[in-house]
Amino acid sequence: MEDKNKNLIIQTENFQLFYGDKPALKHINMGIIKNRVTAIIGPSGCGKSTLLRAFNRMNDLISNARSEGRILIDEEDICNKDTDLVALRRKVGMVFQKPNPFPMSIYENVAFGLKIAGEKDRARLVQLVEKSLRQAALWDEVGDILDRSALTLSGGQQQRLCLARALVIEPEIILMDEPASALDPISTAKLEALINNLKKDYTIVIVTHNMQQAARVADYTAFLLLGELVEYDETRKIFTNPTDKRTEDYITGRFG
Repeated sequence: MEDKNKNLIIQTENFQLFYGDKPALKHINMGIIKNRVTAIIGPSGCGKSTLLRAFNRMNDLISNARSEGRILIDEEDICNKDTDLVALRRKVGMVFQKPNPFPMSIYENVAFGLKIAGEKDRARLVQLVEKSLRQAALWDEVGDILDRSALTLSGGQQQRLCLARALVIEPEIILMDEPASALDPISTAKLEALINNLKKDYTIVIVTHNMQQAARVADYTAFLLLGELVEYDETRKIFTNPTDKRTEDYITGRFG
């Protein structure tokens, strides 16, 4: 990797995660570079989403999950028991596989996180809601219907609304867990263009089962298999000249 050791925003050091006694992630060592898109690929059940959720401690919500090793974000170990999880999840936003708008207006959906954080200035709320909707390439479609229920939007619009909801609290990192899997091809193309545009300001980590999508949007790609990080490199190299035969076999469709 040309800039592997420059501007690392996330570093995992011998990170492992267990569900009870069963290891879901084994000795993960990788560095994620700031203002780049990193894709995590691999067959179903290989640990992709578990690794993604480790970056903002969402696995803590699973009762029998426990971890070993370290994950550093901006050189701070987020696995420390004293980590402020509210602050961590403001820094590391998340967009899930299926759009999950709240049953309230478009405006209230986006403003929700700000209000929870204590923002009461109406003018600032309006300004930040518009800014995040513009960043999510949704303002031109909903700017004049902000009082309408978010549930009336199309699937693609709902997913961009959920992205705006993540952006409004001004994170450094955006995690995306198969964000296009429920979308049609046109909505997927819009989302991919958006990801490419957002990396100027954010670090993006995306889990995808779609290898063509990883090839299109990611600067770097990590291949996981059975909880192990098999290979992690520039996307171009992973897809054209992988080092590990297991990566080649997966990319070429021999399994998965």
